[in-house]
Amino acid sequence: MRIGRNQVNNSRIMENIVYFELLRRGYESTIGCIGKYEIDFVCKKMGEKIYVQVTRELSQEDTIEREFRPLLLVKDNYPKYVISTDEFDMSQYGIIHRNIFDFLLDDEI
Repeated sequence: MRIGRNQVNNSRIMENIVYFELLRRGYESTIGCIGKYEIDFVCKKMGEKIYVQVTRELSQEDTIEREFRPLLLVKDNYPKYVISTDEFDMSQYGIIHRNIFDFLLDDEI
């Protein structure tokens, strides 16, 4: 997706890449909402569910909070993921952080 004067919105591009990869893996994906917060993808496949947030990077504390907060509010025990370009593991509170390249190269999710 391109916005305006050829500026690239990398976060939206990453969301599109993750969305199509989840479709390729057989998931049915929708956008989720919990209170006033949005979850990028609520994915279902064969009775199982996963939650996925996508962001370019988790370098700012407010970005970390924005991406993890909605997943922390979900009170079921289905797997929850945050996908970014960061190479270090930011997993916390049972939410799994994955690097976008590792996600694309591995069928773990």
